[in-house]
Amino acid sequence: MDIAQTAAGSPGRALPRVDGARLRDVVLASPVTPWVLPLVILAAWQLGSLAGAIPANVLPAPSEVLDAAIRLTLNGELAANIAVSFRRAASGFLVGGALAFALGLLNGLSALSEKLTDTTVQMLRNIPNLALIPLVILWFGIEEEAKLFLTALGVFFPIYINTFHGVRTVDPQLVEMGRSYGMSRWQLFRRVVLPGALPSIFVGLRYGLGIMWLTLIVAETIAASSGIGYMAMNAREFMLVDVVVLAIVIYAALGKLADATVRMLERRCLSWHPAFRRQQGRAP
Repeated sequence: MDIAQTAAGSPGRALPRVDGARLRDVVLASPVTPWVLPLVILAAWQLGSLAGAIPANVLPAPSEVLDAAIRLTLNGELAANIAVSFRRAASGFLVGGALAFALGLLNGLSALSEKLTDTTVQMLRNIPNLALIPLVILWFGIEEEAKLFLTALGVFFPIYINTFHGVRTVDPQLVEMGRSYGMSRWQLFRRVVLPGALPSIFVGLRYGLGIMWLTLIVAETIAASSGIGYMAMNAREFMLVDVVVLAIVIYAALGKLADATVRMLERRCLSWHPAFRRQQGRAP
């Protein structure tokens, strides 16, 4: 047996080959894959800080930010501020999201309602909600009502637009088929219209969650006496850069958690959808 045969094994048997498609499916299905890039960035950040390439007064090392998190956790300040911000965000999201969802469904199902309200909503949508902060402070002061109003307003428009779009883009042939089977208007809405609009509705939810945190950050840094934004602004006054960066990281983590929750609900509610069925088929 020569060297070539030895390398290839016994005659008629080939060396096992790496299946590219299989490897890709394993990588896509792995829960570790989405965290590879963030971990690489953190490692580069830490190494750059240790090497002196990133000054500590500009961007402290991740280890220093972690020390700040431990310090604030032990004295109870971090947990209290996170709880306050989470409560504000959830309240604003529930109020603004519920109103947007109801109006989006109504305008999507009723041409008369669309004629009466959609133009006004579109005019209000083009007003930057953060530009209303001085007026909101005059209306509500710096109490919780101001933050609730701003957060609900920021959440309202993306959820409304996507709900309205989802209802209006349901396949008309499916609607006609439901009518031919004798479905009532409620059955038609529950079994055809709402499931068909769900993909667009979930897009609105994910986008609305991002706007929710953006609005809350600004509201808490301008008019607040508690919360993550207040913690960051208070740290800025004392030049505690590690606490400021920690607040930014917390906002990012909370936003990621909220988005992951919506995506999990999306996969469960849309398991019948071909695109989501393919994603589930790649799971291990």
